[in-house]
Amino acid sequence: MTRGVLLPNVSESTTEVATRIEELGYDSIWTGELWGTDAFVQLTTIAAHTDEVALGTAIANVFSRSPAALAGAAASLDEVASGPVRLGVGPSTPKAIEDLHGLEYDRPVRRMHETVELVKAYTADEGRVEYDGECFSVRDFPALEADVPVYTAALGPAARRATGRVAGGWLPHNVPFDWLSEAFETVAEAARGAERDPGTIDVAPYVPSAVAEDPEEARGVVRGHLAYYVGSGEGYRRAVGERFPEEAERIADAWRAGERGRAREEVTDAMVGALGVAGTAEEARSQLAEIADLETVDEPIVVVPSNADDATVERTLEALAP
Repeated sequence: MTRGVLLPNVSESTTEVATRIEELGYDSIWTGELWGTDAFVQLTTIAAHTDEVALGTAIANVFSRSPAALAGAAASLDEVASGPVRLGVGPSTPKAIEDLHGLEYDRPVRRMHETVELVKAYTADEGRVEYDGECFSVRDFPALEADVPVYTAALGPAARRATGRVAGGWLPHNVPFDWLSEAFETVAEAARGAERDPGTIDVAPYVPSAVAEDPEEARGVVRGHLAYYVGSGEGYRRAVGERFPEEAERIADAWRAGERGRAREEVTDAMVGALGVAGTAEEARSQLAEIADLETVDEPIVVVPSNADDATVERTLEALAP
């Protein structure tokens, strides 16, 4: 089983935890960013202290950096990394783009589509780049040489169609695992329409994961993760709502009312099972193996929720390591 890890929030330094992840045998390390850290700086630091592990952003948003900036950062990381590099991008949320970056959240799917096309052109080492799109028009700059496939964090059908047309991989988050194949068919149809082979598109789902001697303690960690995303992101609520419509609505209502404890309580055991991995070490390993065995899945990404303490992070990474 090929598996990755989203760099967890722990008291250890970035290099210490990344080195530990590689020693445990994980195949890839991914970093996100919202506020306070930069994904490319973290990955460059990790690259200097690891040997073979693949590195990726999961995710960099397509608003706060131009396609050229994303391409340049990815190409620079590719130069210093010993292992493969993947660029994961996505549209993020109105809250992050408007309230943090002060930008208009305009046509996010189209912007993601054109960003992926442009990053691919800028890193293809094929002459000078010319591109006239609806969001971007660029001309007369040389392409860089970098082997960096672009993955997209796509939830809704429009974003999944864009993934099928242009992306090298799909990073689903909060898409119920038993619905992944159906959701991927939208990606596959768009790929075939663009004369691409859907089988060349990697699927690397986020897998919120927690391990504890008490299974209920582990489920509580994943409940907190799911309540946050369903409550604070409309796209996540809709994705979860495909499988759990009433539950997702109750979670979102409680979150919007400021009742965070009630929001967590509204996350059912069935939701935890469909959207995450939680339990004892043996139970969690079995659950992760079932996800990895899904025909659609190429590389599950273990995500230890940010509400987990250091001990839970360490137990989870050890239990789910290859």
